[in-house]
Parts: sequence; structure tokens; C-alpha cells
Amino acid sequence: MSGAAPTAPRSRNRFRGQQRENRDAWILVSPTAIIVVAVIVVPILWNVILAFQDKSFTSIAAEGIFGGELTMDNFLAVVTGAGFWRSLWTTVVYSVLSTLGSILVGLVAALSFRSPFRGRGALRSMMLLPYVAPVVAVTFVWQVILNPQYGVLNHYGQRFLGWDQGIDFLGRAPFALLTVIVFEIWRYFPFAFLFLTARLVALPRDIEEAALVDGVTPSQNFRHIVLPQLMSTIALLSVLRLIMTFNKFDDVYLLTGGAAGTEVAAVRVYNQLMGSFDISSAAATALVLAIVLAIFLAVYLRLSARAEDRS
Repeated sequence: MSGAAPTAPRSRNRFRGQQRENRDAWILVSPTAIIVVAVIVVPILWNVILAFQDKSFTSIAAEGIFGGELTMDNFLAVVTGAGFWRSLWTTVVYSVLSTLGSILVGLVAALSFRSPFRGRGALRSMMLLPYVAPVVAVTFVWQVILNPQYGVLNHYGQRFLGWDQGIDFLGRAPFALLTVIVFEIWRYFPFAFLFLTARLVALPRDIEEAALVDGVTPSQNFRHIVLPQLMSTIALLSVLRLIMTFNKFDDVYLLTGGAAGTEVAAVRVYNQLMGSFDISSAAATALVLAIVLAIFLAVYLRLSARAEDRS
């Protein structure tokens, strides 16, 4: 009995210590949690509520967020409208081609800078310029270069390539969609370049050197030794770039405004909101697009899990 007496005070002290640690942890986490709730959770919930209502700017001011009846008409209008499916198809084409192109160009650039040479550091830094430059500035430069009247590209095209007249690359289909895809590849290949360069630096060179001594050609060395070790990084890049490009708005809007067959999903939501002042339809479109993207990601994760199980 005498040995059990000090056990209760020690248990109480331990319990109080745990309470103090929990309280301190909540104090440290609470600012971040408040910011996340205010910036992410609340806007998402608001968007969901608006998607099930028939709201306008004036009705929101008069009735508030929760005023009005709930309805599914917005979602029916979205899924039965030809404009939504056209914009979704444009978004898929834009996202897939831009992702593949940016990763391919980034891979070529990373392989080109793998071996040391004079000025490699300076040139490697310059490769990041399209990614770090302000998007407003670079889109303005592209608009000037591609202008059908005084653009540099059309000038040399008519002078050396025999073009009869200038081509409106940003206002004529299908050139406009191809142009924004090329712009996306040019602007974001440094993102893939950074990831792939970091992975190439970490690759052991002894296996490649032994293979080259055994008579393996450089193309075989890349296909059978280097590329398999890059596939995990390429898969991660594909997911990140698809998510980023699927939600892309500023590049396309600044270049074409969504005209000439370039109305991707994000631009369509903006046009519904600011062009037609149809808040509820814009919210419903955004929610449907989020569901579509979630389905794509779920399928990808399922396929990735199966591939890991086989390996």
C-alpha cells in the first residue's frame, strides 16, 4: 500500500502534462487552421450552396447566402448544354498536349545540361526565365510577335516562307488552340526541367559507365537504364501538370480571352460569372468540373496502385 501512494500524484502530473501539451499544440495550429478554413473551406462551401440555388448579385445582397429554394436546374443546364462539353473537350486536349509537351521538352533540356560544359550554370538559370517571368508581360510579348499586321513571325513568314498574308494565330481556329498549347509548353517546361534535373543528378553513373564499356549505344543506355529510373518523377510531373493545366485560366484568357475555340473550362466559368452575371450556373459548372477532375485523379491513383502491386 505504501508503494502505491506516489503513483496517483505521478499519474495526475502526467495527465496535466499531456493536457498542457495538447493545449500548446492547438495554440500553435490554430492560426493555420483559421486561415485554411477562411481561404479554402468557406469558399468551397459557399460555391456548393450557390450551385444549388438560383442567385444573382442583387438577390445575394437582398436574401443572403441561404435565402431561396434549392434546385438541381443549374446542374441539368450544365450537363445538357453543348457549350460545357465543348469546353470540357477543349480543356482535356489543352491539358493533355500541354502536359506531354512540357515534360518532353523539359526532359530534353535536362538531358542536354547533364554533362558539364562551360557556361552551363548561366544557361541553366536562363532556362527558368519563361517560368519566373510575369505572365502578363510574356503574354503581351507573344501577342506582339504573333500579331497578323505587324508581328515578327508573320513578317518573316511572308518574306521567307511565301505566306500570302498574315495569319491570325490568336484569333483564328485551329491556330489559336495550337498557339495557347505551344505557349503553355514554353512557359512551363522549366517546371519539368527542375524536377528531372534533380532526379538526373541523383542517378548513379557507375551503371551507365559499365553499360557503355560493354558496348551499349547512348540511345539504348537512355531507354533501358536512364528512362526507367525517371518514370516515377515523370508520373508525378504528369499528375501535377494535369491538375495545374486543367484549372488554368490566366494564360488562355490573357492570350485569346477564350475566343476561336480556346474556351477552356476555367474561362467558361469566368465568362458565365462576369459576362452573363449567372453566379449559380458558374458555381454549378465549377462544381461539375471539380467532380470530373476528382474522377480522373481517382482513376490515376487506382492504376498507380495496381502498377505498384505488380512491381
